[in-house]
Amino acid sequence: MDISVVIPLYNEEESLQELTAWIEKVMDDNGYSYEIVFVDDGSTDRSWEIITRLREKSDKIKGIKFRRNYGKSPALHCAFRVVKGNVVITLDADLQDSPDEIPALYDMITKEKYDLVSGWKKKRYDPISKTLPTKLFNATARKVSGVKLHDFNSGIKAYRKDVVKNIEIYNDMHRYIPYLAKIAGFNRIGEKVVHHRPRKHGQSKYMGISRFFNGYLDLLTLWFLSRFGKKPMHFFGLLGSIMFLLGFLAIIWIGASKMYAMMNGLYYRLVTDSPYFYIALTTMILGTQLFLAGFIGELISRNSTERNNYKIEEELL
Repeated sequence: MDISVVIPLYNEEESLQELTAWIEKVMDDNGYSYEIVFVDDGSTDRSWEIITRLREKSDKIKGIKFRRNYGKSPALHCAFRVVKGNVVITLDADLQDSPDEIPALYDMITKEKYDLVSGWKKKRYDPISKTLPTKLFNATARKVSGVKLHDFNSGIKAYRKDVVKNIEIYNDMHRYIPYLAKIAGFNRIGEKVVHHRPRKHGQSKYMGISRFFNGYLDLLTLWFLSRFGKKPMHFFGLLGSIMFLLGFLAIIWIGASKMYAMMNGLYYRLVTDSPYFYIALTTMILGTQLFLAGFIGELISRNSTERNNYKIEEELL
């Protein structure tokens, strides 16, 4: 199969039939073999009913329905498990991503040998309350990840099949799929300027200040995991050892200074009367705790089970 089109959605009943017809026209005009995989992320409208009707008309339509709303990352994770196309293309269901971009994205993967191509919505039709935080977020993500993309969180992307089968998307990590791909060893990452269309139906599902701050927390998590996820002892063990050593040396210095004062008949106070003693002792305790955190992290890392476990109500595969 040439292409798998993956479409995560939540309450997008107005756009599904138009989007499907548009994708089918592009595919048929270019002679691609394809499938369209919808993931209904716990919609409360008629989205799944429409997907079911579309399936009755064509076996190229596939569907996964969650029992409740989990988010975009779980939707992509479950879709990536089942896709069969050599090239996987993701689109948002709101008609803001144009299926007419598919042939050019497909060629960049198959002919130019990219592992991943991310769409860059150079001209956006979103309000400034969304575009300004997005620019700040992308600048930070470029700096931390080293992946030179203008739009990390673009809904329209193309992947080689190997990429989606070798990355794990969880929590809200869909924002950082290019970074996840880089961590997995897929370094041929590019971007393409794509047309961004005004939203035709409904309203955006990704608004609010919490989205902005959560994005930075996820980026920090991913940076830490990429460096120390498999070897947490290298971080916690080193930091803990340094703190323990500093505290231990401080206590030796405090004790030695009191002994010197006693032996030379000088005035001295009890060791426990000095605040530095408690600071040093606290440093040793924290160092020990950090070291144990690294040790426990190593045990968890070696014995962890798969974290992605979502309740699926129905599948059309």
